Amino acid sequence: MNAIKEILFADQDHYHGHVDVRFQDVAKTFSRLQDHRAEQGGAALVVYFQGQKVVDIFTGKKSLDEDWAEDTLSICYSTGKGVIATLAHILVSEGILDYDSPISNYWPEFAQNGKAEMTLRHVLCHQSGLYDIRNNIDAAVEMADWAHMLKVMAQAKPRFKIGQDSAYQALTFGWLVGGILEKAAKQPLAWLMQRYLVDPLELDGAYFGVPQAQLSRVARPFKIKKAQQENQSSSEQKTKQVQSKAQSKPKFSISEKFIQWSGQNPQDFVDAMIPKKMRDFSFFSDQGIQAVIPAANGAFTVQSLAKIYAMLANKGQWQDQTLIQPETFKALSKVQSTRRDRVMPIPMNWRLGYHRVLSMGKRAPEGFGHIGYNGSGAWCDPARELSFAYTHNFAIGSITGDYRLWGLTQETLRCADAVLKGRKGWF
Repeated sequence: MNAIKEILFADQDHYHGHVDVRFQDVAKTFSRLQDHRAEQGGAALVVYFQGQKVVDIFTGKKSLDEDWAEDTLSICYSTGKGVIATLAHILVSEGILDYDSPISNYWPEFAQNGKAEMTLRHVLCHQSGLYDIRNNIDAAVEMADWAHMLKVMAQAKPRFKIGQDSAYQALTFGWLVGGILEKAAKQPLAWLMQRYLVDPLELDGAYFGVPQAQLSRVARPFKIKKAQQENQSSSEQKTKQVQSKAQSKPKFSISEKFIQWSGQNPQDFVDAMIPKKMRDFSFFSDQGIQAVIPAANGAFTVQSLAKIYAMLANKGQWQDQTLIQPETFKALSKVQSTRRDRVMPIPMNWRLGYHRVLSMGKRAPEGFGHIGYNGSGAWCDPARELSFAYTHNFAIGSITGDYRLWGLTQETLRCADAVLKGRKGWF
């Protein structure tokens, strides 16, 4: 109840930056959601509409001693999956690789253990069966070794017949896609990011593996006063409990058993999400931030994420540049599967590297993007010529995103509809 009061009576102008008057309600919503926790962390939001930036705001703290700034980098967990997928689509447009050619054509070692016919399409839409991280490495710290993880992926065996089921590749996605891109283009992933995304879009911060010189720009979760901690979400504690249980053979709770009875196996979630000895590794340590783990530790400014999706909202075009050809854009934006995912508890409508837009009622049937475990997220809706990105450094976590992300998405769609349709509406 206190949390609801804090939002209802919050300051509506607690942010820095600029807002188009047509999207003022988005900024007010952002302020309400951040106001009561502004000393516990920071957040940023950017929205593009019809090719123009209409929201560019931020608030709160980057660290105990520093305020959030325009160029602050945020670790965005799975939000980065949409970025590396976008890079893959650009390379497909360039003719460097193909969605339906066997991966082994570019990466011969990958053909091991029944993967000779697996394609980039299978990986991008989570139909590869290669979602298991827990049983393929002995300790989470191995994830920091890029070359080692590519060998692990090459040797891995799918958990089901290729293309016959859907299972979210929560951690493996980045090494799979990144490995394919490197092998096909014969260039390092960082070089490909710079050449095909950062330079053309003039991004101000987008990394898989933050360089030493840029570490000071990264916002990290920080400890707060005890009284404030008691009001925080208990998700981090729950995550540690799950990880602790996972050190041995997991014992499933009543809710997990319900998932099992309904057709999902909670062991699939554990195997996809929780490497062994995860307690000994942190995505927010210098080692974790500098490692190349594209499915989980991408570091972005909110402006970079929003601009990438603004390009996608414009169907691959940006300022007289064609980054993605029309036929490639048509392919990437098409829903590949509506079947129930083995890992994700809600319908995802997987496209090629993206899922549906998640809101509190508004629909965006042509929209797509990706959220992160901490509640960051970015998406576009080509039908509305709209793109959105939200980042933060609060110590929270949920596999389906934070309610603030859903609420901000909802209000952004409503404001766009007020312009396009003359009324905001809720659905």
